[in-house]
Amino acid sequence: MRRLVPAIQVEQVVKRYGEVQALAGVSLEIAQGEFFGLLGPNGAGKTTLISILAGLAIASSGSARIMGHDVVAAYRQARRALGVVPQELVFDPFFTVREALTIQSGYFGLRDNRAWIDELLHHLDLTGKADTNMRQLSGGMKRRVLIGQALAHKPPVIVLDEPTAGVDVEMRQSLWQFIRQLNRDGHTIVLTTHYLEEAEALCGRIAMLKQGAIVANDSTQNLLQRFSGCYVNLRLAPHRLPEALQPLLVQAGEGGFRLALRSYDEMGHVMAALRAAGAKVQEMEVMQPDLEEVFVKIMNP
Repeated sequence: MRRLVPAIQVEQVVKRYGEVQALAGVSLEIAQGEFFGLLGPNGAGKTTLISILAGLAIASSGSARIMGHDVVAAYRQARRALGVVPQELVFDPFFTVREALTIQSGYFGLRDNRAWIDELLHHLDLTGKADTNMRQLSGGMKRRVLIGQALAHKPPVIVLDEPTAGVDVEMRQSLWQFIRQLNRDGHTIVLTTHYLEEAEALCGRIAMLKQGAIVANDSTQNLLQRFSGCYVNLRLAPHRLPEALQPLLVQAGEGGFRLALRSYDEMGHVMAALRAAGAKVQEMEVMQPDLEEVFVKIMNP
């Protein structure tokens, strides 16, 4: 069976701004149809990498392709295959929402795109604002329009750079419902976000950037299991942790004790120590590490 070309293929990309090296030989491959997370602290190189993919910056060395099209040598095909929602609220103050989406379609040679624009307006809850001038929109509404502009030409690959920054909870939920549907329809989604719970819930695979280099690249499930173990929250009567469990203690307070276990097998040891001390368990909760904790551990080993 013929292998599909990657949606995004980055090979040894280096980007320097004078003495500053923003990207230090990044290699990355994202398959068609993936919902992929690109995470990292501010200054890690995420936006620089996205700018290179979008043709807004030229790599100092290395190569990048969108759906098999080199972003420099075949820039027209690469641009057509990609839609980017930027972090910044960039808009033209002279047009209405519908006009902004129509003009964006025209950039890609789409003359009659009304049906798709109407669908975008509906899914982004902008139908009622279709004839409103961009200057009159709130920040959250402007961000919705940016998403609509990125999708106006129906690109197979969509990059969302902090798409829910400044967006209210209700809009965030409806946005993700729409983006999930696009992914189910075959679009490749690349997400950067500081809301790590979003990445954990949405992304099947995640790469983490630190100081311009990839320091982790794996399925979300594997990353969560990378730091094996769990936490146990206990509320005991009397409110005293047995001496045998003190080495496992990571947090104590009036609400109870939190123990860190290397594996679930240690639960037997915990229960045996509690029984031996005559402690009564009033409440117990077993918790797995979340993506935020994994992220912190990878960034600060």
